[in-house]
Amino acid sequence: MHSIRTRLRLCRLGDAGVTTAEYAICMLVGVGLAGVLLKVVLSDSTRIALTNIIGRALT
Repeated sequence: MHSIRTRLRLCRLGDAGVTTAEYAICMLVGVGLAGVLLKVVLSDSTRIALTNIIGRALT
């Protein structure tokens, strides 16, 4: 039979690597969202809209 310390150590080791996987998934999602945002910002319609807004603000 395992001692209490051994059981606690085994419980802690059961989740090893989960945090790293969660960070990796979050990084992939962040990169994907950044790619979509970059595509939207660099589109012609967005560029025209921003140019019009800035032009109206300066006149």
